[in-house]
Amino acid sequence: MTKFRPCIDLHDGHVKQIVGGSLREDGVGLKTNFESELSADYYAALYQKDGLTGGHVIKLGSGNEDAALSALLAYPSGLQLGGGICAENAEFWLRAGASHVIVTSWLFDEGGHFLSKRLDKLVREVGRERIVIDLSCRVLADGWVVAMNRWQTLTDLSITEKVLSELSGSCAEFLVHAADVEGQCGGIDARLVEFLGRHVSIPVTYAGGANSIEALGEVDNLSRGKVDLTIASALDLFGGQAVRYADCLAWNRRGTSVT
Repeated sequence: MTKFRPCIDLHDGHVKQIVGGSLREDGVGLKTNFESELSADYYAALYQKDGLTGGHVIKLGSGNEDAALSALLAYPSGLQLGGGICAENAEFWLRAGASHVIVTSWLFDEGGHFLSKRLDKLVREVGRERIVIDLSCRVLADGWVVAMNRWQTLTDLSITEKVLSELSGSCAEFLVHAADVEGQCGGIDARLVEFLGRHVSIPVTYAGGANSIEALGEVDNLSRGKVDLTIASALDLFGGQAVRYADCLAWNRRGTSVT
């Protein structure tokens, strides 16, 4: 059954919701849907209290280390941690309380070429059971391609049945943001969700575009319950008006639609 999974997105040390495709290193054109007055550890403690598991903390650029550490301290072993992860710092974040580390850009060179030896090194360092591979992607005419560097650089790694099969042996889960619809609350990429449901053999969380509580049922149907869903910008916790956090909790408890 599809589960609601929570998130904490950090930018400049604050909990924010950003339109994914607008995030650039120079900050030009950044579109922010929401900036919370509450701290990262507040949200982490809330998720722990409500029994939510498998959520993720993402550091969007520099200046987020203290906030990330506070979240992990508030909910030890309850949150995955991503943003700037590499073989050299993965163990630090696991020791700090992350249940898993989420890795993306470090698996590629500057030109976007996938470096399998880096993934092998990370597996040796921390074990595949502590690794989540972020396959956040952009749409192409014939499918999807993984994007790195704040989703601005397209890589040479397409999301195919073969790629999903091969990478599943080197990680515990996948995290997939649909970058073209992330933060826009315009609906999920149904085709991507269905594709993931057909071809994944390990847990996977999809994020991007969810704009109603019914999205949980849609993802459940499309993926045959094999893909979990993160709802963020549409959620009342983050200033949204379309989805109530309480209804997401009720979905997880009952596994049925909320009316």
